[in-house]
Amino acid sequence: MKKVTTYDVTTRGVTKALNGNNARLRQLGQALTRAGNVCLGRYGALVAFFGLWQLASSLDWLNVAVIPPLDRIVVALYNAVLHGTLMDDIGISLQRSGIAFGASVLIAIPLGLVMGSFRAIEQSLDPILQLFRQTSALAVYPVFILLMGLGEASKIFVIFWASVFPLLMNTITGVQQADSKLIEMVRVFGASRFEVFRRVVVPSAIPSIFVGLRLSATSTLLLLVAAEMIGANRGIGFQVMNAQYNFQIPLMFAAIFLLAGLGLLANYLLVALQKRLCRWENDGST
Repeated sequence: MKKVTTYDVTTRGVTKALNGNNARLRQLGQALTRAGNVCLGRYGALVAFFGLWQLASSLDWLNVAVIPPLDRIVVALYNAVLHGTLMDDIGISLQRSGIAFGASVLIAIPLGLVMGSFRAIEQSLDPILQLFRQTSALAVYPVFILLMGLGEASKIFVIFWASVFPLLMNTITGVQQADSKLIEMVRVFGASRFEVFRRVVVPSAIPSIFVGLRLSATSTLLLLVAAEMIGANRGIGFQVMNAQYNFQIPLMFAAIFLLAGLGLLANYLLVALQKRLCRWENDGST
């Protein structure tokens, strides 16, 4: 009887363990299925686009001398990064865009907060800012070259010119769209003007500021390519033109995809930072 009891208890324990493992496996499978459905729903068109590209190039439906297959582009990117051909160019491009973007943040956000808070300052500076904003950075790039030469200063300044205005305008808009009823209520409770600005105006402007940051980052990368294509001998934009001149088409596409990847990475980091700083928006939307 003791042996039979021990055997039954052991069997029950094994059965419970197997059932628990099966339940966990089912949950894991369901989670993976949901994740796969989400990925296919969001990135399905992108996967289909790249799949059709690879298929069309492999079957010679496209001119492979102009639009090579994706596998050749991936190999060219791997070799360029592995052997250091693009690593120095990535560092130089990030340095140029980082300096310009950082200068835009340091100037546009404080100036936008001041202009949005003081109507008189905003009305006096708005006409000249609108004039500068409507002037294409590429149109004034020759002026910067004449003033600063073909060195780093002109490249950084033209990138700064393109990136500062989206951030400035969105900062002003964010400040001006602060809830007037909330501001009035805080003042009723005895808050000073600085406290109202710090506790109400600035937090309410943060989402709009992040929109400006994302637009500014996009403009930075766009003008980075244009600046490095003119009078530069290093950088990712230069490598795009140099590969085109030397008919290294896979390397050209590899550099283009690298720029796109840097843009996506910058956008993802800014979105993640916004979600972390603007937790009240996520709480309110759930």
